[in-house]
Amino acid sequence: MLIIPAIDIKDGCVVRYTQGKRDKKVYSRDPVKTARHWVKQGARLIHVVDLDGAFTGKPVNLAAVKEIVKTAGVDVQFGGGVRSAAMIEELLDAGVKRVILGTRAAQDGSFLKKAFKKFKNKIIVSIDTKDNRVLTQGWQSSYAKLDMFKFSGFLKKTGFKEVIFTDVSKDGTLKGPNILGIKSLLKETGLKVIASGGISSLNDLFKLKMLENKGVTGVIVGKALYEGKFTLTEALRLGGK
Repeated sequence: MLIIPAIDIKDGCVVRYTQGKRDKKVYSRDPVKTARHWVKQGARLIHVVDLDGAFTGKPVNLAAVKEIVKTAGVDVQFGGGVRSAAMIEELLDAGVKRVILGTRAAQDGSFLKKAFKKFKNKIIVSIDTKDNRVLTQGWQSSYAKLDMFKFSGFLKKTGFKEVIFTDVSKDGTLKGPNILGIKSLLKETGLKVIASGGISSLNDLFKLKMLENKGVTGVIVGKALYEGKFTLTEALRLGGK
């Protein structure tokens, strides 16, 4: 199970929000330095989100993202305001390993089908939910009351094998992940899942590790690392990758 440190960028700083609310806590003013820090601790993949882009609909912190890709020395997956094929191409050309789609994926099935046909596993969809409803636009709105299971079924039918799943009500709370929701998604869809939201302890990671044979392939960890609940080295040891 891959342990993936998260770098959320807002106004050029590394921040964490709680449940998507705009009450950011700044942890660093240098995203590139933060990425290097996680790499030194053993990260093999870094999860970068442009929060400005998620809110506005177009990536704003591309310079920082490209510098992370250039200097980190490990794979980077990136999302936040990516809503066109041209932007996907720009990011891949810059060296991003995998581009994350959220809002446009939920809103435009035709676009998503075309994107998958062209980019295949170079893109991944993030299913961001609250009460089983898909959230869009930086988690600020629910799209047409779209059910996460219906959306997941569409993704599988389109050809996706793996998704990112975030329970927004858990994100940044340090109260543990939505294990039941993850189990349900695994069972109902057969998709592989990268879990995100609520990780607070090594025990949380252990619980997700027990779902590895069911399809949990990775865990995105943010606030718990920044708050020192455990080290990335400890998490990597437990994850086994």
